[in-house]
Amino acid sequence: MQNEHQLASRVYAAKEDLQKADELIRDYLPFIRSEASKCISRLCTELDDECSVAMMAFHEAVLGYERGRGAFLSYASLLIRSRIIDYQRKESRHRGQVSLYAETGNDEGRVLDELADERDRFEESANLEAAKQEIVELAALMADFGVSFSDVAEHSPKQERTLEACAAAIRYAAENPWMLDELLRTKKLPLARLALGSGAERKTLERHRKYILAMLLIQTNGYEIIRGHLRHVLKREGASA
Repeated sequence: MQNEHQLASRVYAAKEDLQKADELIRDYLPFIRSEASKCISRLCTELDDECSVAMMAFHEAVLGYERGRGAFLSYASLLIRSRIIDYQRKESRHRGQVSLYAETGNDEGRVLDELADERDRFEESANLEAAKQEIVELAALMADFGVSFSDVAEHSPKQERTLEACAAAIRYAAENPWMLDELLRTKKLPLARLALGSGAERKTLERHRKYILAMLLIQTNGYEIIRGHLRHVLKREGASA
């Protein structure tokens, strides 16, 4: 599998080129079938209608994806599940012709109410699954740079002044995408340029190198759920990112 930065580039190219879209779908067919299999609780093959629904949903995800939506595969996974559930509900209605306003017979209200509750549970579960997937993908990317979550916790700045200095360096890199691209290419943190551009002391950045590295990796790969959580935490603690 490609890293999220490379995949996002392929997705944007596939928006304008149908052949590239077909190539992307073909390359990620194992992923598409895997997501469809989770929805139907058995192995999904190309003979199943759900496989076709999943492929169309994947292409829909390609056309609708923006980096602000988070990691592409997380976004595609949610769309695949949503479209398969919609398909299964339509098929169920066609088979049984059950009224959404009919009583369920178990003293718990109407079919419509149960479907709404089911949708809410699905969305909550899907959001949790997307967050878990982002964490797994981030952990794998960090491992390529020799950093773990425990390293980040150990090297996180504890004082407000230090936190703000690190945040300034992170903001500077985020505002200069070429620096993030160089980080992915060289796997080295450009401490000298970060210090010069942000005004932070290099010694401070060096002490918290692993923390800064992790924050920048999050910036490069569209981990929207994780970034949202970090923005909330940093705002609560009095700093910005």
